[in-house]
Amino acid sequence: MSELHLQLDNFMLHCDSKGLSRKTLKSYEQTLRLFISFLENKHKVTEAEKVRTVHIRAYILYLRKRGKYTVVADELSANLNHPTHRTDFSKPISDTTIANYLRNIKVFFNLLYDENEITENPAKKVANIKPARKQKALLTEDEIVKVLRAFDITTFHGYRSWLQVRLLLDTGIRSGECCSLQPENVDIKNRALLIENPKNNKQRYVYFSAKMANDLRRWLLYRDRFSESEYLFPTTRGTMLDTNNFEKMLKQAGKRVGVAIHAHQLRNTFAKYYLLNGGDFVTLSRLLGHSSVEVTQKAYLDFAENEVARKYQRHSPLNKMNL
Repeated sequence: MSELHLQLDNFMLHCDSKGLSRKTLKSYEQTLRLFISFLENKHKVTEAEKVRTVHIRAYILYLRKRGKYTVVADELSANLNHPTHRTDFSKPISDTTIANYLRNIKVFFNLLYDENEITENPAKKVANIKPARKQKALLTEDEIVKVLRAFDITTFHGYRSWLQVRLLLDTGIRSGECCSLQPENVDIKNRALLIENPKNNKQRYVYFSAKMANDLRRWLLYRDRFSESEYLFPTTRGTMLDTNNFEKMLKQAGKRVGVAIHAHQLRNTFAKYYLLNGGDFVTLSRLLGHSSVEVTQKAYLDFAENEVARKYQRHSPLNKMNL
């Protein structure tokens, strides 16, 4: 095993000790294993001390030239997942993905430098990549209705998924937070949910509507007849519903009714309708569990022109004045 792989193992232990999410840990490990493979195979570099700024820039160029999934860090996983069968196989890697790769590489070398594993930080002078922001499309009311009607609420899993979609839309919580909810997290009297294990490992309260309060009352009665699980939205076996399975189910439901939808889009739609209906960024930031108001503003300032026009008509000074 090369020195770089040993340092990667140490880096992953450091990240794990900080309580980072499984998704973040997986992203770090996958990115860095691919980068180390590039260093070893293309440049015969096996020690972190010998990595130079030019190697990182060469890797960015390499990523721009090669297609998606054409290189894997683990041949065993490739044999299981069959990346060549994907519809986007060999298509160009987006600037957003490359920016994430570079960010992960920088975190790795920053730690090595801070712990005196290397005398110079090769990532320090590599400029960050700023991909062009894409407008987050709002789901229309008609699209939301279509998706909700795609679920068979006469079945346990259909009813559960129908309610989860409504809850995500009503509160803006993440799909993983929704799947890990427990009944004791629900305060129907005060219409509040306690989110105990969010992305930033901090507790927060989010709030739900009167409609959702009624939905949750009915669900709890229904759920208690069929399950003794510790989770609010369990599988039929009583275990915690896997987030990936929920997100896959949502996409399939949308596909059945001709609506392109993913779980994070429900969070985006909640945030945008909240702002369009007069909500403020400070409160929204707390509800979403963002680290700062600036993060929320960067994420949701990109209103489409028709949305800006609608908001303007409601708040025009001249319309509000008797002039």
